[in-house]
Amino acid sequence: MSVRPWRDILRRKSRQIMVGNVPVGGDAPITVQTMTNTITADAKATIEQIRRCEEAGADIIRVSCPDEESTAAFREIARAATVPLVADIHFHYKRALEAADAGAACLRINPGNIGSAERVKEVVRAAKANGCSIRIGVNAGSLERHLLEKYGEPCPEAMVESAMEHVKLLEDADFFETKISVKASDVFLAVAAYQGLAEACDYPLHLGVTEAGSMIGGTVKSSIGMGMLLWSGIGDTIRVSLSAPPEEEVRVGFEMLKSLGIRHRGVRIVSCPSCARQGFQVIKTVEVLEERLRHIQTPLSLSIIGCVVNGPGEARETDIGVTGGGNGKHMVYLSGVTDHHVEDEAMVEHIVKLVEQKAAEIEATKAAAE
Repeated sequence: MSVRPWRDILRRKSRQIMVGNVPVGGDAPITVQTMTNTITADAKATIEQIRRCEEAGADIIRVSCPDEESTAAFREIARAATVPLVADIHFHYKRALEAADAGAACLRINPGNIGSAERVKEVVRAAKANGCSIRIGVNAGSLERHLLEKYGEPCPEAMVESAMEHVKLLEDADFFETKISVKASDVFLAVAAYQGLAEACDYPLHLGVTEAGSMIGGTVKSSIGMGMLLWSGIGDTIRVSLSAPPEEEVRVGFEMLKSLGIRHRGVRIVSCPSCARQGFQVIKTVEVLEERLRHIQTPLSLSIIGCVVNGPGEARETDIGVTGGGNGKHMVYLSGVTDHHVEDEAMVEHIVKLVEQKAAEIEATKAAAE
């Protein structure tokens, strides 16, 4: 129990598997995933997109393999990637066999469309031969016919039953390097399915609200669903599914984890919505700073508050703070203490410099301790 017990999250105990060189589950950090949306057969475009996702902090990246051209390109793509790649397989189980041989760290198969038990066993054999893990990806929109007939509609019980049927297939083949997802576009259905699955097994869980929507709508929807699960300790790896560039999914995923105090990467900005009291253009300033500070990976906090109502209080809780003042002069706080003033025209550059200096100090201290 910490000194702030209302912030404590008791994480579900799960077994740990490896996705390439990245541990998932157990006491490993919760990882952030995304998925490319280029034509996989275009290796150059796919590698370029993977590079942007890596720079945003992606731990694992999924690549769709719908045809032989894709799995042929996958070998080159996997060699170029610096993070493990998951081959996303639907309908054609042979694509899984090809992707495993081409360097996939994990194979994602959908029980509802991959085919017979014998085909699943063939995928298992390929995974074993190539050191791949497997994600069982259950989706409310593609449940098996016998489960829809049994339950009448997609429901949490049907999704959990689907997952566990396929877990048994893998276990019967002596395969346990498995993680599971039970995704739905309906937040209530997804949350209830994950809660049921968390009780039914100890495998690591891949969280997601599928087809969540646009940048704003999908972020809200995903944050509500995954936020509830993460807060209750459920989830070992996450993917925020957005109709947006995949690197934005990564950034949203990290912001989600940062907001819950689960994992920290880069600058956490605390900012006000602005009002008539603001001493500078808060919204524009925050937009510019978010872009200018994307290169910072060191966890630290920055408060940008337009006036003195809440500014000093927020600054006390952040590494660097700015509070708007009169006549274009604003107070700068370092480690919660008032330090100096900065004028409007110099503010953005000054803050960027302060953040870079603070990040360097933190990294130097960490290196000395190690």
